Amino acid sequence: MNINPNIDKPIFIQIAEQLEDSIFTGVFPEEGKIPSTNEISALLNINPHTVLKGMNMLVDEEMIYKKRGLGMYVKIGAVEKIRQKRQGQFYNQYIAALIEEARKLQMSKEDIITLIERGYEHERD
Repeated sequence: MNINPNIDKPIFIQIAEQLEDSIFTGVFPEEGKIPSTNEISALLNINPHTVLKGMNMLVDEEMIYKKRGLGMYVKIGAVEKIRQKRQGQFYNQYIAALIEEARKLQMSKEDIITLIERGYEHERD
């Protein structure tokens, strides 16, 4: 985990996002234990309450849960929940902006599709 205190995004949100990404990429598998608040706090040299606030965001989103006396665990279905969340964000962050800019450039839907296909072809090279 890597926290940047010099950006506008609050540290607890950075923690939540990095834990979420670790769940999504399989670092912390479903039904697997995640590091404790104190472990993350010591690793990053930040206040344990800040870490807990980030973890509680994931609890509220039903991605992790607490096993009393054992720690925090990843919920079954968390990866799919994250995928759906990110697909919605992908549309809002990229597709809507792409369409808006394409309209300004007077590009057709077919023009955009051609550019996307070209991008995928370059990826294979």
